[in-house]
Amino acid sequence: MSAPRTPNTARKALGRLSLPERTFIADALRTETVGGVILLLAAVAALIWANIPALRHSYEAVSHFGFGPTALGLNLSVAHWAADGVLAIFFFVAGIELKRELVAGELRDPKAAALPVVAALCGMAVPALVYTITNLAGHGSTQGWAVPTATDIAFALAVLAVIGTSLPSALRAFLLTLAVVDDLFAILIIAIFFTDQLNFAALGGAFVGLGVFWLLLRSGVRGWYVYLPLAVVNWALMYNSGVHATIAGVAMGLMLRCTTREGEEHSPGERVEHLVRPLSAGLAVPLFALFSAGVTVSGRALGDLFTRPETLGVVLGLVVGKALGIFGGTWLTVRFTRASLSEELAWADVFAVASLAGIGFTVSLLIGELAYDGNVLLTDETKAAVLTGSLIAAACATVLLKVRNAKYRRLCEDEDRDEDLDGVPDVYEQDDPAYHLRMAEILERKAAEHRRIAAERAAAAGDGRAEVAGGAGEEGGRPA
Repeated sequence: MSAPRTPNTARKALGRLSLPERTFIADALRTETVGGVILLLAAVAALIWANIPALRHSYEAVSHFGFGPTALGLNLSVAHWAADGVLAIFFFVAGIELKRELVAGELRDPKAAALPVVAALCGMAVPALVYTITNLAGHGSTQGWAVPTATDIAFALAVLAVIGTSLPSALRAFLLTLAVVDDLFAILIIAIFFTDQLNFAALGGAFVGLGVFWLLLRSGVRGWYVYLPLAVVNWALMYNSGVHATIAGVAMGLMLRCTTREGEEHSPGERVEHLVRPLSAGLAVPLFALFSAGVTVSGRALGDLFTRPETLGVVLGLVVGKALGIFGGTWLTVRFTRASLSEELAWADVFAVASLAGIGFTVSLLIGELAYDGNVLLTDETKAAVLTGSLIAAACATVLLKVRNAKYRRLCEDEDRDEDLDGVPDVYEQDDPAYHLRMAEILERKAAEHRRIAAERAAAAGDGRAEVAGGAGEEGGRPA
């Protein structure tokens, strides 16, 4: 007699999150959504400011206004401060997000991490390939191959907020993890491919400063007045080293501890992220957008976007490359790891999220500035291409998501339902006997209330029939 087979419990791709992970994702995305709306407003303000003839000169004057200590090599323009200075706050938060994902989030488990990592890698490789092929075929410059590789999570969430679509938590977590991995590889691209000349003295000083930062953290030293001046020094040294200054922000974010110890409700990384994320989403990124998205728009310029290979490559990379890359990477991972897509979702949902990931803004604009440094015309045209490609990707994602919006609404309602009113969604308590006992008491009370109402209605109906029977045949006091 053969042994009974064990059931095949295939791993579910994009399945329901654990409750702590779902809570963290919801809090993080809520801040990013608000920041995304501010980012959207900043981008619109930049376009208006740069395209109204009476205001255009003031926009250029403010953008190019320089200030800062020249002796320290930090006499930078306002636009430069926005790109290399305050944007380091955004990359600091990205470093904390990445560290948390690696030690406590989706990237902790190699099997679970395979899906977003492969999807993100394909979602960067395919747009770069689309850009390169477009420019080789059109005899354009391949310098901007990295421009369409980045996803802007804040802008994507702003689009979701504007169109009023609620994604299930599994898809939102997938989008956020994609963006975190995307940011990691974008950071590596900036560090490796956009570093020309190194000042080894400054770079050595930056490494020493980062080492001091790490030792202070490990020693348990507290106080923002210690870390903030050190962070500024590390940033300045990194800037003068020739490596992009935002790398200092990422490095310091990765050093924070993102696991809890006994007696801690939240890790230091989570506490710092909670404090700094609003500053990043509400100030740093919108300020960068205000002084990076202000490109002159005209009919001729828009026409050139689809005829010049450099700009056409960016548009096609964001709209076509991102969608195909992320969808293809997800499908291949599920196919070859013998996982199965969650029963609650369909491949159409994955393609919709992949299209939404084609919204590239902050990092795409930054890489565009680095790729065509010194070529003002091509830099501006690349920025216009990023804006156009992101707009087209947003429009495509809006259509795809709206088609499935009724399904998403039902899934979100199921995820949020809390009939026993204990503050925990019911879907997370199905294996808890206490939950079912609470529900039994609630349903018994409801049943008793319905029996009481039924008895009252029956009694009232009985009294009514008695009255009708006693005088139904009488009219004016006489028998009918």
